[in-house]
Parts: sequence; C-alpha cells; structure tokens
Amino acid sequence: MIHIRWMSSVETSYSMGTMNKDDILRLTDRGMAIFKHYLPTPFRVGRNFLNPFYEDKHASCNIYYERRSDTYKMKDFGNDDYSGDCFAFVGKLNGLDCKDSKDFIQIMKIIDRDLHLGLSSGNYIETKTITPISPAVTAATSPSKVKKARPYTLAQKSFTAAELAFWGKSGITQEVLRLFRVVSLKKFSSENNEGKPFSIAATDKEPVFGYTAKQYVKVYRPHSEMRFLYAGDFGENYCFGLEQLPAKGDLLFITGSEKDVMSLTVHGFHAICFNSETVTIPVGIIHRLSFRFKHIVLLYDVDKAGLDSSAKQELALKNYGVKRLLLPLAGTKVEKDISDFFRLGNSREDLIKLFLDYLDTIYSETMSALKSCEVDFNNPPPVAQMVVSVNDVPLGTQGNILCITGGEGTGKSNYVTALIAGAIGQSEKNKDKAMDTLGVSVSENSKRKAILFYDTEQSEVQTYKNITNLLKRCGRETMPEYLKAYCLTGMSRKERLQAIIQSMDKFHYQFRGIHMVVIDGIADLIKGANDETESIAVVEELYRLAGIYNTCIVTILHFIPSGLKLRGHLGSELQRKAAAILSIEKDTDPSVSVVKALKVRDGSPLDVPIMQFSWDKEKAMHVYLGEKPKEEKDKRKEGELVAVADSRSSKRFRDSAEKAMPSLAAETFIWKYFRGTNCLFSRYREQIIANVGVCTRPKENTPCPAARLSA
Repeated sequence: MIHIRWMSSVETSYSMGTMNKDDILRLTDRGMAIFKHYLPTPFRVGRNFLNPFYEDKHASCNIYYERRSDTYKMKDFGNDDYSGDCFAFVGKLNGLDCKDSKDFIQIMKIIDRDLHLGLSSGNYIETKTITPISPAVTAATSPSKVKKARPYTLAQKSFTAAELAFWGKSGITQEVLRLFRVVSLKKFSSENNEGKPFSIAATDKEPVFGYTAKQYVKVYRPHSEMRFLYAGDFGENYCFGLEQLPAKGDLLFITGSEKDVMSLTVHGFHAICFNSETVTIPVGIIHRLSFRFKHIVLLYDVDKAGLDSSAKQELALKNYGVKRLLLPLAGTKVEKDISDFFRLGNSREDLIKLFLDYLDTIYSETMSALKSCEVDFNNPPPVAQMVVSVNDVPLGTQGNILCITGGEGTGKSNYVTALIAGAIGQSEKNKDKAMDTLGVSVSENSKRKAILFYDTEQSEVQTYKNITNLLKRCGRETMPEYLKAYCLTGMSRKERLQAIIQSMDKFHYQFRGIHMVVIDGIADLIKGANDETESIAVVEELYRLAGIYNTCIVTILHFIPSGLKLRGHLGSELQRKAAAILSIEKDTDPSVSVVKALKVRDGSPLDVPIMQFSWDKEKAMHVYLGEKPKEEKDKRKEGELVAVADSRSSKRFRDSAEKAMPSLAAETFIWKYFRGTNCLFSRYREQIIANVGVCTRPKENTPCPAARLSA
C-alpha cells in the first residue's frame, strides 16, 4: 500500500543526520512502541482507559489507528491536552511544544535516546518546508521492529589501588561498589551501529568500569571523551539503585548519575538515578515509589543543564509530590553535584539541614499556623472554668462539649433547662435560697454573658413551656436580656446550623462573651446521624466554636433503641470529642429518672454519683431526689453487665455473667472473660468501664476467683 502524505502549513520536516520523523514512526510501529514505552498502564487499541497522568475518574482515554496519517494516536475526551500523535504526547510529558521547530527536534532526540533507536548522529539540521513530502512506501500492517539489543562480552579484573582511590574521593568504598554490582573491566567488547565488532581495553590513564545487570551493562570511562557505552537489553526503563532500596523509607533522592547514588548511600541516604538527567522519568516507577517513600526529591546537578532538567521533571511529576532540592554549589565542572558537595567537606547533617530548610519554605504557612498552637510549658494556659460539675468533678468546662443522652421521655429537656436556670442564678428576692439544679453545680453567669438555647426537636409551645419552667426554677417572671431562646423546628436542617453559628458570633460581641450554649438536639442539625461526613463536620464545628468563644456547649442526643450506645456516627464522634457524657434513664420506678456519667475526661465516671430526680406536682417542676444507695449502685452494675452480654447475642458471655454475678467482682469477671478475647472488650471498653467499673487485672500470686469459671 502506498501512502502519500502532505504536510500542513504548521508542520515541519526535521532531519537529524539520517534521522527524521518518518524514520521514528517506521521503527516504532507507527508510534505504538512510543505509547507503550511512556504509558505506565496497560491498554488495548480502541479500548478506553484511565489517563495515569492526572486524576482521571472516567475511562475516556484511548489509543487508536488513524488510516489517513498512517499513525497511532491518542484521544483523551477528559483532557484534550493529551490528544494527538506520539510526538505531541512526548512533548506534553516534557513540557515541549510539538509545533515549535526547536522543541520538535528535542522531542525526536528524547524518543531516539529513550527507546535506543540509534538514529542520532549528533548533528542536527533544521529544514523548514511547506512543500509536499516525497511519496513514501510504508507497510502499515507490518512495520519494522525496534532495533535488537547489542551483544557484548566483559573481561573483569580486581580494582586497582588507583581505581579505589578514584571512587574514594566521593567516599565510595569497595563494599558499596559490590552492593551496586559495579565492576572493574579489563576489556569490553560489543558492536557499533553498523553491527561491526569493537573492543575497549582499560589502561592506567583510562580505567573502564561497568554498571552491570543480568541482561545489560552500562560502561563508564570517567577520563575518556566518550564516557558512556551501552550494550545488552536495557528493557524499557533503566533505573540504577532501584534493587537496593528498602521496602519503606522516609526520603528518596533522584540524582543525575550512578556515582551520586552511591555517594548518597555511603552517607546513609536512599537514592536512584535514571540513564541521564535529561531522560524522561517513567511515571510508573515514581507512582510505585510514592507509596514506599514519604518524600521523593530531585537532586540534580546545579549547572544549567541540570537546573533546566530538574525544573521540567518537577513539573512533569507534580501529581506525585516530587520535590526539587538545589545544592549550594557554584555550578562549575568541579562543583555541581552531590558527590562534589560531600567532597568539599559537607556531611550528612549538612544535607539534612538543607532539606529541613526546604521543608520550612514549603511548610511556612502551616508552621506559622502551628506556632500559635504550640504548647509553651513555661507559660501554662489558663485553667478552663468549670461551668457544670458534680462533687468538684468537671463535666462541662469552657471550650468543651457536654453531651446529655438518654431515651424518649426520660426528662432530658427538663434537665438541661435546670442547667440554664443554674447559670442564670436566683432572682434578687430569692437570692438567699439554694436553687435545685437536679444534683449538679452550675457556675453562675455573674458577668451577664450570653446564654443561648436552641430547640430543634419540640414545638414552639413546648419550648415556651420549658422556658417558663426554668424561669420559675430561678424565681423570675421575665427572661433576662442575655438569655436567648429559639425554636428552630421551622427551619431546614441546613439552615439551623448556619443560624446557630451566626447568632453565636453576634451575641458574643453583643454581650462580651457566651457563658453557655444548649442545643436540644444535635441530630436535627444534619440529614442523618449515620452520615459519617456530616457527623464529623458538625461535631468539629461545635468543638471549634466552643474554643473560639471560650464557652461550654451542651448537646442532647438520643440513645439507639437498644440503649447501649449513642446514635450512629454522630454519637461515635461525640463520644470522642465530648468532655463528658451524662446518661438519663428511667429507674425501676418509672416516675424516677436517674443520671449517671458514661464518660468524664478529667476524672472517672465512678467519681460521679448516680443521681435521681422526678416530677413534683406541688412545685410543678422536677426536683432532685438525691443519690442512689451504694447497694443499688452495685446491683445496677451487675444488671448492666448482663445487658451488654445480651446486646452482643453471646450465649457463652451471658451464661458466664449470670453465673459469676453476684459472687464475683465485676472487674475481676471482666478481666477473666476478656483476657483472651479483646474484640468485644475493645469496642465497648468505655461503656463497660462506665457501667461496671475499671477493669483491672488481679494482683500477681493471688488466686483469681474467676478461675472457677474454667471448670
């Protein structure tokens, strides 16, 4: 088949000695071999795949054969910048414009070098034309194969003292040379471009070294005009030092030469290099290494060629977080690379300091922000004021969240209104009377800061009733100016949180601070309590606001129907963030509600007594009934332990618990049962501790009462 192709007005033919665009297409299966070389992902012609060079979420990229141009091309519907032939693709990867004549020459040079086509003679002649190209006969269905690997033979010898001294200038020892399979060569034999055999013998003035592998050798002659020779099958990507890397590491350098890799290794660093600084770094290798190393850093020569190449590589690999570090060297022949850096007397610590200075630069904003968060031991922060407490055990403090939880109809709303009443304080005519705050101590709002109450669950009528009761509790007929109460049921869930945030900000400045915020209930601020993203966001926002305004935020959240944990992801997040969690439940007597601590950050739940309150018809409000007797408290522990077992549907656990109680101490039983099975215990640790006490291992050399269970 004869194909006659005419060049467009923007296309140019470039001849590089015996090399031109058509030669490259002929030797690369019309560009297919080029796509296979640079694409780090397998693909099939005509089938869509994800573009690996950016976060491609939809497989809309494919390689196809265009009959008109007799070439393979790439089409990316997600990012048209990657669409075009193989030359445009290589240009995109290297920051070069295929339409620019100088850039196109560089593109062909890169392809010839990376695919080892052997076309370049080193003399580049640019010929611009808009005349038709001479007809060329091409076999589109059976293109030529890429040139085969050159055969070679090596004659090795021991390193001489002079050769070891040469490597020793860079700190490289014979052990390091052995690690990287660097050998001293007596003779190297191979073939040239025309297939004619040749040999090179080492002399004292011109030593010959070999970077060896199983299927190839890279010959290094440091004192010769032609320093590097290649033979064997290099595969698609030559990477020196890759085999010597550990499975995991913190810092990996990409250098410009094999000598630099070994010099860094001597000083305790991990490093690799590719064939040269100008070679296109395979993104597939970098992609895999990005999972193994925290930092991948380009450490190229600081001469013009090295600076230009490192800048292009950093841009091409930015999606993988590859960084660039510049050495403080003159950029001359004797002062340009990391080997020179160490030879001039710099140490490992000097390079680390250089990298640390670089991190200070790129992390400057973060470190500036962290500076204000740094804990200065010599200047301790002010102690957060207790807003809600029991027996001097802090429950609600400034800058924290207090969570109230419980089932339906247990008195949660009335309980929090008692907290608000305690914060307001008694009226002037009742100032000599002690206020009933249902067993807890509430710091009075002496500075008349804002007290905010947001009801998201109940009707406006019920909210009004609750406010009336709290005013009655503190002996007032009207609301103080600083008390603001809102019924948010008429708002959408999205609007409620915004309303809380903005009103808190306003009242903070209006009343010169916020004493307490009550949100009844927090679950109605988001779409669902099981929405993990929204749950984390709302709790973090409330926690942030508590810190900004130095206030205590009290939230109400229901138990799940089983009554053993807080609702959904929202409950899990509150359990982590809240300073304390109080549970309100019905007692065996349904007219009585009991309050117990499930979590206390600054103390132990066991330090908080189980408190009781109930409705008093004469006073028309809930009143405090005192603490539960110790006997009932211990009995409750036993029952709740069995309830935990029932909730997990573990017959073995339930039977053992019923058998053990009350003859065994709860904490001894817990230790015995979970000694070999940590799964259930780890998940419900906080809850079990709250219910049955701290689980402690029996003292050494003392009989374990629970041993009877093993019988």
